[in-house]
Amino acid sequence: MTFLVSCRIPDLMRFSLSRLAIVCLAGIALSGCVGEDSALVSPAAFKIGLEKDPKLLVATTRLPVGDPPKKPWFSSERSADMIFAEARLTPPSGSLLGSGSWNIAKVENVDRSNAAQAFAQAAFGRDLLLYIHGYKESFETAATSTVDLSEGIKFAGVTGLFTWPSAASTFSYVADRESAMWSRDSLEDLLTAIAKTPSGGRIHIVAHSMGTLLTLETLRMVRASGGESAMERIGAVVLAAPDIDIDLFARGLERLGSDARKITVISSTNDRALAVSSRLAGGIVRAGAADRERLEALGVRVADASEFGGGIINHDLFLSNKEVQQVVKRAIERS
Repeated sequence: MTFLVSCRIPDLMRFSLSRLAIVCLAGIALSGCVGEDSALVSPAAFKIGLEKDPKLLVATTRLPVGDPPKKPWFSSERSADMIFAEARLTPPSGSLLGSGSWNIAKVENVDRSNAAQAFAQAAFGRDLLLYIHGYKESFETAATSTVDLSEGIKFAGVTGLFTWPSAASTFSYVADRESAMWSRDSLEDLLTAIAKTPSGGRIHIVAHSMGTLLTLETLRMVRASGGESAMERIGAVVLAAPDIDIDLFARGLERLGSDARKITVISSTNDRALAVSSRLAGGIVRAGAADRERLEALGVRVADASEFGGGIINHDLFLSNKEVQQVVKRAIERS
């Protein structure tokens, strides 16, 4: 559609379908007719989504369960090296009784020695939606959230999950935080490998809760080691309900410099999970529960989802509320 608008082709309805197809293919080669960011001149133009290719790319610092992995696929134990795998998905049945849910059929193509490069090669030439989960998540719940997010916004590229060894327990908050921070080097290696792929699409990151701290710290590392050029392939960065000390959050944004403008924060002042986290932290406000004006003053985009929080916890609105999901979709489209 970008090609059709940019080139102002009149009276398209007079073309036969075959003629129109030829014109569109020609437009791919005519870079003067579209901008550099157009999907028609980018390798990311070959968009498929989960419906056509039900596969989830996985990078993880969890130990696999079995060889090859068997359900529940990956444990809460730490792996010395990052592991790459592909999770083959079974789509919903489409039954009249309900839409059902996606399931993991098998985990294959496991790479324990060259995970970052294997992931980058699997995503080659396409935009990537990379989800980074939060506290109290198993591999399966994190994978389900990733698929729900991708399907909810109808992402047309390849969908990926970076999953760290959360203990998936209510009482594992401190242990989870340490495991998340322990995974920073692996996430840095992954983002660097994808960004250095000579031909590829944009990397869009969506992180939730404690995963936002891991994401922010890793982006600081990527920018510190590679400068602005290392961040060029990073598109949208959406931090949903960030469980980050507001002062630490501000310091992290300072270190990101102009790249902080890539960030969209989904906040909610009635997020009860963040209220508990704040009490555990001695009363310091978490970034995801801060006032909109305070966040905007730090130079990030803010989507205040407080009015959509009608539940008990209100901590995963980007997954449970379709209007909040559109915030993620628009952030990706803007980038």
